Amino acid sequence: MADVIRLPFPSFHSLRFASSSLLTSFASTSTSPPQPALPPNHSLVKKISASSPPSVRRLVFSSRKQFPSFKVHATIAETEQPKWWEKNAGPNMVDIHSTQEFLSALAQAADRLVIVEFYGTWCASCRALFPKLCKTAEDHPEILFLKVNFDENKPMCRSLNVKVLPYFHFYRGADGQLESFSCSLAKFQKIKDAIEMHNTARCSIGPPKGVGDLNLEVLSSPVDKPAASS
Repeated sequence: MADVIRLPFPSFHSLRFASSSLLTSFASTSTSPPQPALPPNHSLVKKISASSPPSVRRLVFSSRKQFPSFKVHATIAETEQPKWWEKNAGPNMVDIHSTQEFLSALAQAADRLVIVEFYGTWCASCRALFPKLCKTAEDHPEILFLKVNFDENKPMCRSLNVKVLPYFHFYRGADGQLESFSCSLAKFQKIKDAIEMHNTARCSIGPPKGVGDLNLEVLSSPVDKPAASS
């Protein structure tokens, strides 16, 4: 009778213990947080580079060169924006700072239509109307627009009978002063109507008349009364 060979199989208890250990090991592996990526100069990269063929080493080092480090220097350009009354619509809008500049601008304009705006930096009506005036200057490059700051030219403004702001004078060559009136944004149509009336083709019929009785001697005495705002 042949001998029966008994193989040493593990018991059911040992198999269950082994399977539970395997599950525990798998669960711990699956729930573990992801490991951070290795830095470019890690020892593992060095080992791969040293033990790899030249082509692989070139690939490793070339991939490291594709991501250079940059230092960003933020610079803030502090540019001061001009005040609303300092903006001009173009070359046909000129700021007047003195009586002499005012008279010279009128003399050089010859038969060209000139619109003079008297304004105050503190005047809310002047500020509201100003963008509309700039748009009108852009639409009529043949007209010369002069801006006169009331606070900088009080004697001249008083001599020209400017008592309310914003105030407008219309001049043209030999005809001298054509019209003057106060105007707000709500009544801007008055300026459009005056332009349509006075901005017509004409020839000069004599030397420029200037500004009537305006002269430099009368303007030498300062007047401190502020103008009213329309």
